[in-house]
Amino acid sequence: MCPVGREPVSWLKQQAFIPQDLRPAYDSVADQLLDRIEQTFDWAGPMATLRLHGDCHPGNILWTPAGPHFVDLDDCMTGPAIQDLWMLLAGEREEREAQLAAVLRGYTLFCSFEPAELGLIEAVRSLRLLHYAAWLARRWNDPAFPLHFPWFNGQRWWQDHVLTLREQLAALDEPPLRWFPD
Repeated sequence: MCPVGREPVSWLKQQAFIPQDLRPAYDSVADQLLDRIEQTFDWAGPMATLRLHGDCHPGNILWTPAGPHFVDLDDCMTGPAIQDLWMLLAGEREEREAQLAAVLRGYTLFCSFEPAELGLIEAVRSLRLLHYAAWLARRWNDPAFPLHFPWFNGQRWWQDHVLTLREQLAALDEPPLRWFPD
């Protein structure tokens, strides 16, 4: 999984997006985070992979009278099931565990789920954060991006991004969410 994170970080380090005064902090935390992500995947061991939505959050579910429809399929990828499922969880730990139970109650009606994947939630969240920064930067020359993402590429955004990455390092030390199958 680390090439998924290492490539965007390497690309960003070669560009002029990150303010110079934040480069040492970004470089350090991104490198530490990538190492921890790799350790987390190594610890989890081999996982079954499947085709995923890749951006499966509530904003990409269109509800109609016929039921839910998944939209915005341009981020489809292959990976462990948790890559899609974690984005459906929000709030404090207790809330996320309750949401996880509901999501997995429905998910396991159709597919099996390996509980060891729960230990990957913060790792895949971290990969998404690293990828997102590079995704925005790569599109910054498109005139639509500065209009729709005016907060990106400023000192404040990069300060907040570095802080978020530091928080992710700490989150990787937390125990995984718990799930008690029915």
